[in-house]
Amino acid sequence: MSEPAVTDPRDLEFSDPLGHPPQDALSAGLVLSCLGVVFGDIGTSPLYALRESLVHAHEHHMAETAVIGIVSMLFWTVLLIVTVKYVFLILRADNNGEGGTLSLVAKAQGALGGRPAWWLYLTGIVGVSLFFGDAMITPAMSVMSAIEGMELVVPGSGDWVVPITLVIVIALFWVQRSGTEAVARLFGPVMLVWFVVMGVLGASHVMDDTRILQALNPLRAAGFIAENGFGALPVMGSVFLAVTGAEALYADMGHFGRRSIRVSWLWIVLPALTLAYVGQGAMVLSHPERAVNPFFLMAPGWFTLPLILLATAATVIASQAVISGAFSVAQQAVQLGLVPRLEIQHTSDRQAGQIYLPRVNTILMVGVCALVLAFGSSARLASAYGIAVTGDMVITSILAIVVFRYAWKWSWPLVLAIMLPILSIELIFLFSNLLKVPDGGYIPLLFAVVVVTFMVVWIRGTLMIQRKLSNESVQLDFLAPKLAASPPTIVPGTAVFLTADPTIAPPALMHNLKHNRVLHERNYVVKVDTATTPTVPDDQRFRAEEVAPRFWRVRLRFGYMEQPNVPRALAFGRTQGHRFDVMATSYFLNRRSLRVGKGRMMPLWASRLYAGMYRSSSEPTNFYRLPSNRVVELGQQINI
Repeated sequence: MSEPAVTDPRDLEFSDPLGHPPQDALSAGLVLSCLGVVFGDIGTSPLYALRESLVHAHEHHMAETAVIGIVSMLFWTVLLIVTVKYVFLILRADNNGEGGTLSLVAKAQGALGGRPAWWLYLTGIVGVSLFFGDAMITPAMSVMSAIEGMELVVPGSGDWVVPITLVIVIALFWVQRSGTEAVARLFGPVMLVWFVVMGVLGASHVMDDTRILQALNPLRAAGFIAENGFGALPVMGSVFLAVTGAEALYADMGHFGRRSIRVSWLWIVLPALTLAYVGQGAMVLSHPERAVNPFFLMAPGWFTLPLILLATAATVIASQAVISGAFSVAQQAVQLGLVPRLEIQHTSDRQAGQIYLPRVNTILMVGVCALVLAFGSSARLASAYGIAVTGDMVITSILAIVVFRYAWKWSWPLVLAIMLPILSIELIFLFSNLLKVPDGGYIPLLFAVVVVTFMVVWIRGTLMIQRKLSNESVQLDFLAPKLAASPPTIVPGTAVFLTADPTIAPPALMHNLKHNRVLHERNYVVKVDTATTPTVPDDQRFRAEEVAPRFWRVRLRFGYMEQPNVPRALAFGRTQGHRFDVMATSYFLNRRSLRVGKGRMMPLWASRLYAGMYRSSSEPTNFYRLPSNRVVELGQQINI
């Protein structure tokens, strides 16, 4: 069967998102769910953000009073980037309720009036690729940070950090196949306990040294940077760890609604983070020797072990949220034609978003385990952490500028007055994180380059094959009337031909006529379209038009969060007079055989890569939920 057509970025405007709460919906359940899914990553950043920032400050022989400057940078970075940029601005740039990088690309593309702007689409692909790099580092970084706290309870247990982390990571990825619906119900309450405990611990140390309250003055952050110049860049690279996971606020907006996310952030998460950082800073000012692990040393001795267990649970939840996000993004990429078909398994009959992609899961698990083994500690892994996030945030800001100017019709002075300071800060953070490249920061960049290459080759190869087939094929509008006027042998039953281009005669139809010399009583040329809404209402699922007697052209629409089920979608044709008897319907697929090097469509390396991806794609019978005993496959050879 032909591959799904690549979605044109000019067609990405969302029109009718379904299955999501209204953007102004607010309930205790939604707020609790936000804590467990949206804020897992950013909520565990106090485990390591201040610790790593102090390490770099010490390396550059900065005065210990720089603690105030660093805490000030942490506070104002969270306030400006998360609160101002995401909570108050970016959350308003929803695409009919949907958020995320691809949604913002669609919004920006629509704001340009449909003018071709493939650079926007490519920008979105880069952002998605950086997200996958971050999804690989987050579980390793978070879990190791929590396990390293065991050294405070059991001295000499440092050698067990890597083995224990590997066991937790492998177990986490192993349970993905059975779904996480039951466990997910505990995410919100556990994270609520985590934020309350974190806030209480921080508040209990604020009075250790009240000078730390000066950190709430932005001039202390600015003064620290001005005083240390380029020496502050390594520290800023670690300070940025405090806002990793901020993209989740926008990406998960469609699931929880704008208001629930804002309330969760402003009333629970932000106060807890502020107290945690200020409390750690005050404690370090009073007891500089505790800078080695300020978060866990905030706890009294009797509470250290329970805090480590709670932190481990919180980091597992943060990792689970990232993994689930990677599955969702991968599914969207498949449905939009950015990557080959992947096997998608639904693990819940009640939650459509509970999906499992075996191949993505395996790639992430291998990558996370490799990072744990290669770096061995969260301090070393911190060098690789942050680059992907800063790159993604810069991309979001660039797209937001386009939306603010052309969709919201803001004047350039207003747009620049709001976004230029934020973008400038993010570019400084990006530059400071790029200093980590020699120490391991190249890993997320390298992974993002690989993902972008795969996507671009797949998109280009699919478009070129579609163009080649279109040029060499017979138009369906020409062939169908000819066959109706002078038909070959007519056999009873219904034939369904799946194709990526319903305007041309499917190769499977041409081969059936050539080799079998028969034509079914009813012939449907079916194109599966992916809407840019999460789901599609049933009354918009099936559209048919008669081409000639015995021939119909059908378009089936599925949301990008739905698993295509062709037989079930065809059943909706009954309302329009089309009946598909299960035992009298045959599905004809076109199985391609790609010959690499025989054509001049792409460079040899790209042709080989495309052919490898094509061969590894999921079987269309499984992907489209076709009954295997009613499928007929006919071969076709293409030189690429």
